[in-house]
Amino acid sequence: MEARLPSTKIMRKIKFDKGEFYHIFNRGADKRKIFADQDDWRRFFQSMCEFNTLNPIGSIYEKTFGGSASKSPKKLKREKKLVNFICYCLNPNHYHFILEQVADRGIEKFIHRLATGYTRYFNDKHRRSGVLFQGKFKAIHIKTNEYLLHLSAYVNLNYKVHNFGGRASKKSMSSWDEYVGKKERNKHAFCKKNIILGQFRKKNDYKEFAENALAGILERKEYLKDLEE
Repeated sequence: MEARLPSTKIMRKIKFDKGEFYHIFNRGADKRKIFADQDDWRRFFQSMCEFNTLNPIGSIYEKTFGGSASKSPKKLKREKKLVNFICYCLNPNHYHFILEQVADRGIEKFIHRLATGYTRYFNDKHRRSGVLFQGKFKAIHIKTNEYLLHLSAYVNLNYKVHNFGGRASKKSMSSWDEYVGKKERNKHAFCKKNIILGQFRKKNDYKEFAENALAGILERKEYLKDLEE
C-alpha cells in the first residue's frame, strides 16, 4: 500500500462528530519548546490522562500543581472519557494526536483543559507568563481507513520525521512502544490500538508496514525540500 497523505489544509471551523477520527496538533508559540525536561513530558502525559473525563475536574490550577492526588490507572480506565487516544507523539516544540471523539464536543473540551492546565504548570515552573501554544489547535478529519493507517505511522514514528535520534524516549515521547513493544511493557496501555492493530496479523506486521510507510513519507519530504531549494 503506497503511503499517501493528503495536503494539510487546516479547517478552523471543522465539525467534530462522535465516532469519527481526527488528527490534532499544535506547537509552541514562536516555535518555542513546550517540554524543557522529562518532568514536563511526564506532567503533560499525566494531564492527557486526568483531563480526559466527562466528570467535573475541579480546579485545573490545583490539579496542575498536584493539589489533588493523581488517580490510579484503574480508576481512570473506569471513567467515561471525552476522547479515545489512538496514537500520540510529544516532541520538544509540538505534539500530534490521533483522537476518536466519544462525547459531544469531547475534543474541544479535552484540548482546552489540557492546554490551560499545562500552560499554568509550565509558566509557574519556568517563571514565565503569556501563551505557550500557537493559537487554536489544528485539526484534520481522518476520512478514510488508508489515511488512518498511514497517519498512525507518521504520528507513532514522528521523532524520526524530525531526526530526533534512535531513541524516542530521550527527545520525544510516543505511543510507538505501546504498538510494537513487548506485552509486559504495556501492562497499563493508554491507546485504543485495536482499530489499527486489528488490521494486521501480528504486531511485527504493523511494525513493518509503519516503517515502510514512513520511508515513503520521508522520501517525499526530501523531494519537496529539493524542489523548494
